Amino acid sequence: MQNILSSSLLPKNLKIKLYRTTILPAVLYGCETWSLTLKEDRRLRVFEKRVLRKIFGPKRDGVTREWRKLNNEELDLYSSPNIIRVIKSRMKFAGCVARMGERISGFILGKPEGKRPPRKHRRRWEYNIKVDLQEVGKGGMDWIDLAGDRDSWRALVNAVMNFRVP
Repeated sequence: MQNILSSSLLPKNLKIKLYRTTILPAVLYGCETWSLTLKEDRRLRVFEKRVLRKIFGPKRDGVTREWRKLNNEELDLYSSPNIIRVIKSRMKFAGCVARMGERISGFILGKPEGKRPPRKHRRRWEYNIKVDLQEVGKGGMDWIDLAGDRDSWRALVNAVMNFRVP
């Protein structure tokens, strides 16, 4: 796939479409239930930037006339498919799960099993939802109660997904 993405024979919009339809679904399979750490979050962003650099290739500098890699700010200008925004779509799934009620409370409130290395906390899926809500200023509220009102939850999901990720 690297040869296809770096090929100069294919137009950039086709390469982006290939990335969105083949690579992203494979990488993000089941991301609604992931409990991301900051390290994994950073790795996914690095992966996305690497793929976009392959797609857009090097750029000739206007002053020195030398070829150089695109920096992160230039890649953001291409309205790229933001991988973190796709992962934040887990909020939609969280609303559906919260409205299921007692049937699935074990999934929401369950405790991860197994041993962890010393000083490593067990990361819960619910914790990521609370962090997403804190980003938009709704951190002190019970997210399960918020999800009961579909219209306000939909607005909240849009706010979380559009929140600028560092």
